[in-house]
Amino acid sequence: MTDRPVERTATRTGPDRSNDETAVRAPLGARISSRISTAADEHRANARPESKVAAKKAATRGRAPRRARLRLTRIDPWSVMKTAFLLSMAFGIVTVVSVLMVWSVLGAAGVWDSINQTVADVVGGEDSANFDIENYLGTSRVIGFTMLVAVIDVVLLTAIATLGAFLYNMAAALLGGVEVTLAEDDH
Repeated sequence: MTDRPVERTATRTGPDRSNDETAVRAPLGARISSRISTAADEHRANARPESKVAAKKAATRGRAPRRARLRLTRIDPWSVMKTAFLLSMAFGIVTVVSVLMVWSVLGAAGVWDSINQTVADVVGGEDSANFDIENYLGTSRVIGFTMLVAVIDVVLLTAIATLGAFLYNMAAALLGGVEVTLAEDDH
């Protein structure tokens, strides 16, 4: 490994960088604390846009971040329904595939044979010899039940999300909606 040189040449220019070719960079701790205080000042300026002091303090370290106060007054129920349908379909597919994988692993591990042997040992007699747990909890039954639950979840999640969009629109009409302040990142 080679040692890092203390002196570096500046390749970028900006408010905190020097054009001098032999400039020495500030220690890492000083650079980090400078960035943290700049971010804290910008956060205070964004949290209270009406405060001129916080905005001026953030501006002294460079260009003041652009801010926009927005109000979310309406959510399109049709787009919410389409998005909720797509996401709930993906969730349903993931559920069916995961249940299929778990049931396959349980079968490959011999869990069903172990359960059949345990039932035969506990119950005893000739009736227990014909017992097979997979007749009751077989892969086809479990996957069928999982698909039924997934379809019901798709319908319910889509309906609930769409209803939520309608309810938000009604509440926003009465109360004005949710206010959001957006700020431009300096990177």
